[in-house]
Amino acid sequence: MNNNMPIKKLALSMLVCASALTPVHAVVTDKDIQNDHVTTDDVVTYGMGLKAQRYSPLTAINRDTVEEVRPVWAFSLGGEKQRGQESQPLVKDGVMYVTGSYSRVWAIDARTGEELWQYEARLPDGIMPCCDVINRGVALYDNLVIFGTLDAKLVALDKDTGKTVWKKKVEDYRAGYAITAAPIVVDGKVITGISGGEFGIVGKVYAYDAKSGKQLWVRPTVEGHMGYLWKDGKKTENGISGGAPGKTWPADLWKTGGAATWLGGTYDSDTGLLFFGTGNPAPWNSHLRPGDNYFSSSRLAIDPNTGKIVWHFQTTPHDGWDFDGVNELISFDYQENGKTVKAAATADRNGFFYVLNRENGDFIRGFPFVDKLNWAKGLDEKGRPIYIEENRPGSPAQSADGKQGAQVVARPAFLGGKNWMPMAYSKDTELFYVPSNEWEMDIWNEPTSYKKGAAYLGAGFTIKSVNEDFIGVLKAIDPKTGKTVWRYNNFSPLWGGVLTTGGGLVWTGNPEGYLMAFDDKTGEMVYKFQTGSGIVGSPVTWEMDGEQYISVLSGWGGAVPLWGGEVAKRVKHFNQGGTVWTFKLPKRYQQVAKN
Repeated sequence: MNNNMPIKKLALSMLVCASALTPVHAVVTDKDIQNDHVTTDDVVTYGMGLKAQRYSPLTAINRDTVEEVRPVWAFSLGGEKQRGQESQPLVKDGVMYVTGSYSRVWAIDARTGEELWQYEARLPDGIMPCCDVINRGVALYDNLVIFGTLDAKLVALDKDTGKTVWKKKVEDYRAGYAITAAPIVVDGKVITGISGGEFGIVGKVYAYDAKSGKQLWVRPTVEGHMGYLWKDGKKTENGISGGAPGKTWPADLWKTGGAATWLGGTYDSDTGLLFFGTGNPAPWNSHLRPGDNYFSSSRLAIDPNTGKIVWHFQTTPHDGWDFDGVNELISFDYQENGKTVKAAATADRNGFFYVLNRENGDFIRGFPFVDKLNWAKGLDEKGRPIYIEENRPGSPAQSADGKQGAQVVARPAFLGGKNWMPMAYSKDTELFYVPSNEWEMDIWNEPTSYKKGAAYLGAGFTIKSVNEDFIGVLKAIDPKTGKTVWRYNNFSPLWGGVLTTGGGLVWTGNPEGYLMAFDDKTGEMVYKFQTGSGIVGSPVTWEMDGEQYISVLSGWGGAVPLWGGEVAKRVKHFNQGGTVWTFKLPKRYQQVAKN
């Protein structure tokens, strides 16, 4: 060092050197988001692509090399808030962005596992999350990390510093609203759903300008409610949701109709449509609301520019079992009679797997994907369920004391043949890999009335296992035939997402704590690793410095231990947690795999 160099000049020189060593993190563009399903060095969308197929073309970790996969770092979310870690990590330029329970966000060095920054929302005491204090992930856009909170706010953070750039109140948490889903970004618009169907809220889909946070449009998902569009700074109506108020709802029940959009949506660039599912109608007691109750328990195709509902498909009209319809609708193509069919598939809580024409919502085919269901005989030619009326919970008005309707045993239970946990689709095998559960419930109806911020169910229930040795089932399903190609039975319920790869592997986790990989063609388990707590998050894979990585959150919680009845007793000894686990192959195996 030159001892004669002036102090100010020396300091400036050191600052310039430090700046040269600091990595420059590029912003996330619309093109990055649109191409996320085919790029491998980043994961910038929830679902690993806007269609949410959760497929990666990476092949270094494959059937032959997977046994050599090992953890490289583990990051603890820390504190006393270790429960229900349902998040999916995103990765950009060597930085991982992940959410945790109680509306928290971290930026982590993806090479070392070192924390770069942390953000913790200041939640009020009166939040009312129905199904645990979970959060499923962030959206990335430009220089922003955007996520929703349990008090129904949308927050945008600077992705390099974690400082708040903008924050918007979406709805009033005191009425039961919350946000638990990861938002998505389409052409500069951040689009989110809302939770709270158990409190008699009105479900909606919202679009905001991602950079400024200005609201662009709102689309209610209960028939009869008016949507709004902001244009040139003016608020204008963009149409009623479907028919006139009360058309498929009795009296004023549509005003508190539920149909929450609590799982968020997917986007199909081929048709230019958003796909959102809607939750249960409120209250659960179906005898109070005769009719189909549009647009509850449905899949909606929405114009992302205006919020207009282009088409809808209702999986459970007049839902009386809390089967919802929020499960992800995944776009895919297949060949039939020499033609390409633009399809979309969903595995519903009601136990049926549906294949739809994603251009117009027409029903193509449907079939049960659970071992047994008893609330419907099947589906008609338009995909409408053929009900077994004696297996609908009875009306309290027909009971002797008017306090409890006839109890029935319904299968699947209201937590569903498949709940929120996302399935995956492989273009290599043309199969869907579906995390499902086999359980049933005793369910009965009770009188109820709406009160702001109070539970609005009008039903009681107890969930029970139907098998001694398993509840969860991971299934490989052919959407063209309905055939289950292979299955893996798991003792406890499956509650985590699925990932599939070009290496011929299917990845998921279980509440027992294992990260597992299966041969995508045979179902043979070829890898498992104990993470120390139940896995209810969604795994991702990406490539960094020429090496393939796998990451997943571990941390038991979610709806099962809260709502699971007799099943909750089976899993009560599972430990809660909060850890991001990251794995890779040693370099020598990565090189062998590529050669």
